[in-house]
Amino acid sequence: MTDVDLAFDEQEYIPAVAQDADSGDVLMLAYVTEEALRKTRETGEAHYYSRSRDELWHKGGTSGHTQAVEEVRVDCDGDALLYIVDQTGGACHTGYESCFHRTVDGETVGEQVFDPDDVY
Repeated sequence: MTDVDLAFDEQEYIPAVAQDADSGDVLMLAYVTEEALRKTRETGEAHYYSRSRDELWHKGGTSGHTQAVEEVRVDCDGDALLYIVDQTGGACHTGYESCFHRTVDGETVGEQVFDPDDVY
């Protein structure tokens, strides 16, 4: 499937960070399986694995806020991926541009770009 060895964990997951191709902002962290990575490479749109729902997940399949994947990079240990993406709409299901929209002190530092009640 790839030209490099990937170190999936014992549950067959590997973390993938989504980074905005234009701004460089980190948008989200999710997990992928071999199938999710294969679908991402086949379609050019981000696919992840929802551990809570125990199913393959096409980012934006419900909301329309898709991620066109420009490149997939692998870290030096082969145990993490970086999806460089062109994000349509917000990346976070709470309506924010990035899932990393709060500081550890609880301060909101990100921008809410859609109302999740209108989408979900």
